[in-house]
Amino acid sequence: MLVILFRLLATLPLPVLHAMGAALGWLVYLLSPSYRRRLKDNLERAGFRAHLSAAITESGKSILELPFIWCAPQERVLKKSSIENWPLVQSALDAKRGIVFLTPHLGCFEILAQAVAQIVPLSVLYRPPRKAFLKPLIEDARARHNLALAPANLTGVRMLLKALKQGGPIGLLPDQVPQQGEGVWVDFFGKPAYTMTLSAKLHQMSGAPILLAYAERLPFGRGYVLNFVPFDGDLTGTPEQQAREVNAAMERLIARCPAQYIWSYNRYKVPPGVTPPTKEVA
Repeated sequence: MLVILFRLLATLPLPVLHAMGAALGWLVYLLSPSYRRRLKDNLERAGFRAHLSAAITESGKSILELPFIWCAPQERVLKKSSIENWPLVQSALDAKRGIVFLTPHLGCFEILAQAVAQIVPLSVLYRPPRKAFLKPLIEDARARHNLALAPANLTGVRMLLKALKQGGPIGLLPDQVPQQGEGVWVDFFGKPAYTMTLSAKLHQMSGAPILLAYAERLPFGRGYVLNFVPFDGDLTGTPEQQAREVNAAMERLIARCPAQYIWSYNRYKVPPGVTPPTKEVA
């Protein structure tokens, strides 16, 4: 049933879906106290309280654009994207050391992988959804041309490392809460967040450079601009220091278009089996 609904919605123009999404964002905000509280708290903590109204609408757009991104014909989807700074990526590809793309929950991260995979094969870390009925929809949507899904386990890590050693790019969501044993507690916008250490490990094991990437959502459904930014952090320290460098880079990236970050995401949750932080960390 959900697949049918998504396919029906995918026939609508993107401006219509974004308009519907903006209304949905406000509806959820008004009807869900827990959603409203988390959204406001996270925005205020990060210093972006002035972007509350825009963040509400952008959050709704991020939901109702998914049928278009996942189910519309790929040529129709990619016509809505334009790429900035590709020479930066091409230079890294020409060095044949691979690339570790770090993409936070900012803008339309779903279209970013599709667009890059049209130019070069891309492997992305993938964590299956908790609800089993969503798995076929999401996996079929994401496993498109030149796009390989690496499961979030040891097998998937080996897939990513192999791709890097062959000179290919991989993609990670560095602000996704990892599982027990896969992260460390470091600050994210001034509050301890359990943060993955995988990106630094893959960088050190392969020598692949790290590039930051995000797809900014344009107003009125005009599409998306894909941006690539060099990573200038120092990953030579402890796992905690490395994770803090990654989080700091994510904070700077989010500041470019703060209304388009998914502030309702429970970034500060304690994963099962993980000991909560006992004090504030840096």
